[in-house]
Amino acid sequence: MRPGVRQAVTTWTGVAARLLLAAVLGYAGLVKIQDLADAGRSVELYQIVSGNTAQLVGGALPFVEVALALLLIAGLATRAAAVATALLMAVYIAAIASVWARGLSVDCGCFGSGSALSSGAERGYAVDIARDLLFLGAAALLIRRPRTHYALDRWVLDVRDE
Repeated sequence: MRPGVRQAVTTWTGVAARLLLAAVLGYAGLVKIQDLADAGRSVELYQIVSGNTAQLVGGALPFVEVALALLLIAGLATRAAAVATALLMAVYIAAIASVWARGLSVDCGCFGSGSALSSGAERGYAVDIARDLLFLGAAALLIRRPRTHYALDRWVLDVRDE
């Protein structure tokens, strides 16, 4: 592939990664903001932190997700937003793996209210982890190459589209 074509593909792939992550984080955050107490209960089901801490994390997390989504949509501080998103995805993957390893049956609460599932209920933890690994990969792409088309970073940094 010629260098100019390769750069165009990489830049447009970055736009797709930005918009994918923004859509996922925005939707997840907005759904959880509708019931912050329930978001806290979802975090508590993972049995990783105490009840009060779980409520705090569950109450703050949706706002972090929405803030990251807005930064990614705008393409502003893209690398920083991608690093934060990658860290968030790594935490989500670790939490899901922890629940899976401990034999807990929990609906992840990723896109709304999580809940305890009846014991023996089939749970697709591998699918949840694979999905979050995909999002982690998209964030890694943006960390490596944060400058994309239609991003405020280009305007703020005075970098012209090539």
